[in-house]
Amino acid sequence: MNFQQYPFPSQRMPVMACNGLVATSQPLAAQAGLQMLQNGGNAVDAAVAAAAVLTVLEPTSNGIGSDAFALVWDGVKLHGLNASGRAPQALNAVDVRAQGHTTFPREGWLPVTVPGAPAAWDDLNQRFGRLEMSRVLAPAIAYARDGFPVSPIVAEYWALAADRFLPLRDPAVSGWASTFAPGGQTPQAGQRWTSPGHAKTLQTLVDRGVRDFYEGEVAAKIIDFAAQTGGLLTAADLADHHNQWVEPIGVGYRGYEIWEIPPNGQGLTALIALALLEGFDLASFPHGSEESIHLQIEAMKLAFADAERYIADPDHAAVPVAGLLDPGYIASRRSLIGLEARWPEAGRPPEGGTVYLCAVDRDGLIVSYIQSNYQGFGSGVVVPDTGIALQNRGSCFSLEPGHPNEAAGGKRSYDTIIPAFLTRNHQPVGPFGVMGAFMQPQGQTQVVVGTVDYGLNPQAVLDAPRWRF
Repeated sequence: MNFQQYPFPSQRMPVMACNGLVATSQPLAAQAGLQMLQNGGNAVDAAVAAAAVLTVLEPTSNGIGSDAFALVWDGVKLHGLNASGRAPQALNAVDVRAQGHTTFPREGWLPVTVPGAPAAWDDLNQRFGRLEMSRVLAPAIAYARDGFPVSPIVAEYWALAADRFLPLRDPAVSGWASTFAPGGQTPQAGQRWTSPGHAKTLQTLVDRGVRDFYEGEVAAKIIDFAAQTGGLLTAADLADHHNQWVEPIGVGYRGYEIWEIPPNGQGLTALIALALLEGFDLASFPHGSEESIHLQIEAMKLAFADAERYIADPDHAAVPVAGLLDPGYIASRRSLIGLEARWPEAGRPPEGGTVYLCAVDRDGLIVSYIQSNYQGFGSGVVVPDTGIALQNRGSCFSLEPGHPNEAAGGKRSYDTIIPAFLTRNHQPVGPFGVMGAFMQPQGQTQVVVGTVDYGLNPQAVLDAPRWRF
């Protein structure tokens, strides 16, 4: 890994430290994470604090109503947390098709699934954290209550969201305007923005415990609004939610190991692409060359073809993870990659809008964490006086009859958010992730290729131009 060469114009240098690091998309969120480390907390405390702050500072990408996934290295073992929520039990694909939909709607109550992010904060805090939740959520509460300057990129996406939501006449979406665009106006870059409802909800989670979101006062507000505006979500749907600790899945790549959360997340897509690419000598071509990029894109096409056909909730459909990563199957799929671009179909394997952040502390605890409302502000459903914008993750469901990812009550949809982790000889190299829905496995593949095949340092590999299929 070359720390002396900076091949891209940004000239940003890698950040190095001895006692801990926090990396996020927003400096104030990173500062909140570092504050936890300075106050005696660990990397998990830092990650949860940063994640909570980002729900306030970047509502265009995530919120209290988000899903989340995490990978945690505890010094010995890598742990996975799937904090994606299920569809309401009353959801039925037949009913959605009967309403005239051929693809799943993006706005309103139909795409809303149970948010898993609040429970993720609690699960991580309970299992690995050192600090009380009151201290961990304090920075987020302060920014929501006292305000923060809106960053230029967030202001831009906020205005785009207004173009999407303000014309809608769905009563379920009416709360978006009053909460995020009072008077029909969104905040300008640099404007101080406060979110009093958001602050109140976070304080309730501190005072009453995070389960209040699922079974208490906050849950009642969500369910009351659903009942008033035609939502399918019930008190039982919220109360039944519990996240899952899972075993990460991985592949070897030129002496390294890449780890992902297993389905229903799409991390498997990146693993398939990298398994395909291991059969090519990418380093024989210059970084960014058309030959290298062509091979990467063709591998990603094949990976997506299989992912879109097979990735689903494993509690409702058999997902052939081992078959899709089987060396023989990978070799047969690799043989489809030639000198010309092609549009592949799924094979038959043997049976068998987002924020990303990471943190590490002096003791070697490492967190790779991702959180999302899916598409900017999610469904547009905002529970009045709570700051809770509910995700639209359900729009990732298929309406194709019999598809493994077909919408159904109590089911988790195909999920695009994927934290990743790189090891060598099963010892940590570091966490990594990419924001941007279906760009995530594509970006992750490019990060691994840039790191392993071309020796780019972490800052350079993030600054490198990227292709997108």
